[in-house]
Amino acid sequence: MIEEKVLLDHGSGGKVSHSMFSDLILPLFDNPELSKQDDGATLDIEGTKLAFSTDSYVVDPIFFPGGNIGDLAVNGTVNDISMCGAIPKFISAGLILEEGLPVKDLRIILESMANAARKAGVKIVTGDTKVVPKGKADKIFINTSGIGVIPSHINVSGSNAKPGDKIIVSGTIADHGIAVLSSREGLKFDSDIKTDSAPLNKMVQSIIQSDCDIHVLRDPTRGGLGTTLNEIASQSKVGIKINEQSLPIRGAVQGICELLGFDPLYIANEGKLIAFVPEKYAQKALELIQQDEFGKDAVIIGEVTREDPGKVFLKTRIGGLRIIDMLTGEQLPRIC
Repeated sequence: MIEEKVLLDHGSGGKVSHSMFSDLILPLFDNPELSKQDDGATLDIEGTKLAFSTDSYVVDPIFFPGGNIGDLAVNGTVNDISMCGAIPKFISAGLILEEGLPVKDLRIILESMANAARKAGVKIVTGDTKVVPKGKADKIFINTSGIGVIPSHINVSGSNAKPGDKIIVSGTIADHGIAVLSSREGLKFDSDIKTDSAPLNKMVQSIIQSDCDIHVLRDPTRGGLGTTLNEIASQSKVGIKINEQSLPIRGAVQGICELLGFDPLYIANEGKLIAFVPEKYAQKALELIQQDEFGKDAVIIGEVTREDPGKVFLKTRIGGLRIIDMLTGEQLPRIC
């Protein structure tokens, strides 16, 4: 970190966020579990494998098309645990409330959290509430932590990608970021773009219970698909090549991105996953994902290569190659 002050960029999930982690946080707290840099920590406690994760939600606005900060917080933690190959079991919830928040809004958010937990099959078992003076927060912030159990035969990590693996994305990208942006800025578009926030644990369970030998699972939230693929390429020391023609992007989302100058590869998703699967299992894994209610638009977007370890390339529609780097700067702050 060469900056003297914390910037919005430090929360982007991109290059500056990774710099803060590697230069400031990791040296102070370094341990094998943290240094893996997966979506959650994988722990072995007396022979039981557990996944443990925590996240904080500061999305602005707190209500947006298709959801709100409450169900977003539950789904996000369920998904982080699931990306470790675990079955989510329990969640904690910490609320930081700004004085003056309407109780009716709080009730809607809490009801959404309860509904999301029921849908995912997890329990919210503990938590905390703090209230700060008006002007010292922005309506409501939520912190959640989750615990899940990892089946003994599962070994999923961002460091496990192998040359020849096919890369599956479970549906259209950039929906969440554009939904939040349109609500935040009061933009009116002739479309019904909604957040893709959803629990992915049942989808994950269906593929890990098969014999598909999943190597990597990751949900491309902050920093989007492009940044997440860079993380995996770096962790696994492999190259990645994806095809522009294969990327699933809604026409309305693509049009808004072009209008506003955004790249959908770097916009947050909250209900999509990336799976790295050996080629011989790829079609079966794809079909299992497509059978899930949240995976109907799943496609294979590319593959892992031996060449150019740590780098991600996009094969363009006209046959050229474009380097896909980590997100630089902050396209959409406070998106989750």
